Amino acid sequence: MEIVIPNRLSTLGHPQRLALFRLLMRRYPDCVPATELAQALGLKPNTLSTYVNALMQAGLISQERIGTSLRYAIDMDAARETVDYLLHDCCRGRPEICAPSAYSAIHGDIQMADRKFNVLFICTGNSARSIFAESILRDLAGDRFIAYSAGTKPRSELNSFALEVLEQKGHDVSVLRSKNISEFQGADAPNFDFVFTVCNQAANEECPSWSGQPISGHWGLPDPVKVDGSDAEKSLAFHQTYGALRNRMIAFLALPLASLDRLSLQIAVDAIGQSTDKGPQI
Repeated sequence: MEIVIPNRLSTLGHPQRLALFRLLMRRYPDCVPATELAQALGLKPNTLSTYVNALMQAGLISQERIGTSLRYAIDMDAARETVDYLLHDCCRGRPEICAPSAYSAIHGDIQMADRKFNVLFICTGNSARSIFAESILRDLAGDRFIAYSAGTKPRSELNSFALEVLEQKGHDVSVLRSKNISEFQGADAPNFDFVFTVCNQAANEECPSWSGQPISGHWGLPDPVKVDGSDAEKSLAFHQTYGALRNRMIAFLALPLASLDRLSLQIAVDAIGQSTDKGPQI
């Protein structure tokens, strides 16, 4: 341990290796293709390979081959072991000395009082997937949750196929608009209890700091906008995406929120994001 931990910290001391590690932490528990990592970080393939090899040698990430694609994921046991060393060993068994807010957020319980909970769904364009999620949650459980959505780079208009699906499903589309995530970062913004990314591009970007330490999850789905073919084939892709998000929302609403501690709730949210219902094939 005395050799392993310093080696890990030294490895993370390089800015680009740290950026790669942080991206994979945001995507946990996903296994992310190397091509996607390179694109998100603006790295050449051989440079990315050097960085992932260093992180793998330090035991911080794992590699998996699926067909011809190499995919990478955080080794969460190693990450926890490293953080535990800093908090428990360096802080002499009193982690609250080093990081009181982080420690209480990790080990505390989410307060499930008799109130509505604020949920934010984030995508890049905020024109389809996050709009679906906002509409579905509002109509399934508007008495328990207040649903919002936003985009990191929102489009000026909502996708016409997405609006058509929502209207067919009986949702009120008059209340929907594409919004920038900055609308929810000011002093008067809602305090969110849950924040979900529903596309990989948004999850790959730097996450803003949310007050109140909300439960976060990555429920990424393929972008139906990128499906080629006839209008009927495109419409089918949007219907599949809607169905996948609705299934995840039903699973989320079935969680016994009042009886789960924060860690158990986070694990459950991650599991929903790993469901086999992945939407349209692109």
